[in-house]
Amino acid sequence: MAKEIQNLWREVRELSLGTKIDHLDSPPSPVKFLRDYVSQSKPCVISNAISHWPALNLWSDPAYLAGALSDDVVSLHLTPNGCADAVTEDRDLCFASAHVEKVLFPEALKAVQSSCKGQKVGYLQQQNDCFRTEYSMVALDCDGEIDWATEAFGCSPEAVNLWIGTDDSVTSFHKDHYENLYAVVSGEKHFLLLPPTDVHRLYIEQYPAANYSYHRDTEVFKLEIEEPVRHVPWSSVDPYPSPEKEASERLKYPLFFNGPKPFHCTVKAGEVLYLPSMWFHHVSQTPGDGGYTIAVNYWYDMQFDIKYAYFNFLQSLSYKSSTLNPVLSWREDKDSESSDAEV
Repeated sequence: MAKEIQNLWREVRELSLGTKIDHLDSPPSPVKFLRDYVSQSKPCVISNAISHWPALNLWSDPAYLAGALSDDVVSLHLTPNGCADAVTEDRDLCFASAHVEKVLFPEALKAVQSSCKGQKVGYLQQQNDCFRTEYSMVALDCDGEIDWATEAFGCSPEAVNLWIGTDDSVTSFHKDHYENLYAVVSGEKHFLLLPPTDVHRLYIEQYPAANYSYHRDTEVFKLEIEEPVRHVPWSSVDPYPSPEKEASERLKYPLFFNGPKPFHCTVKAGEVLYLPSMWFHHVSQTPGDGGYTIAVNYWYDMQFDIKYAYFNFLQSLSYKSSTLNPVLSWREDKDSESSDAEV
């Protein structure tokens, strides 16, 4: 059976996905988008889909944003290392969430721009429809939905989120239970993608949930395990280990490093990535002219259909591997969808 699992990784690429992410020069029709990408759970990058947005010209100017949002309170996420919602060794192995403060936007933007990895890294985001709740004063600078996607999905977005950060912020491998249209407004976003079939390559384990707290008077972060203890299924695979850790990481995660290469794409300002539901993604970024990266993403409800059932079955198979002895066995579904972190 272990051989069959590895054959699945190869065959899904040969029969459907190919080896590169499709790049479309213009938005597809709703029918083409549904037929060629949504139904096949296949990502693509679309150019010229948001070229009409005023945000493309306006949001690279920090003064414009600070003025337009001068009285708006937003959610500022703070970590010491730019790795929120990730497995950390700061206090044993745990799943660490950021310290979150509600502050006026101009102050929050300065905190992002002054980020320093190893000391304090700021990231503006809140995955609860924050664009429509916290940034409504600039809502007219971009569309409230992606029209051709809305028609294809047959519904409006469940949530629209705004992301503002620097290259100090990195998002670890995870999946979302939404169809995702991810529009970059300033700078670039760099995605590493793995299809749901590759779930075993990410070594998902249960980690105790923890939260950073930041004390302004001492400028010190403290990481505390939640009480009562709850566990979050997450991947600790770092696709870009430091040179001193690379050899040990490759031995620790052979299925990831020795398997098929992850799909890679860079989404530039003015482009949109379609990221199908359940695809695993790791995200880094390069700032634009304003010294930050800005993106708006649209979450559409996924269909809990036969593909979802297939994924749950595949995930229920426990496949652990060393360089010498891969093992495949049944397990209880401890990584059930109900326990996933909402990221």
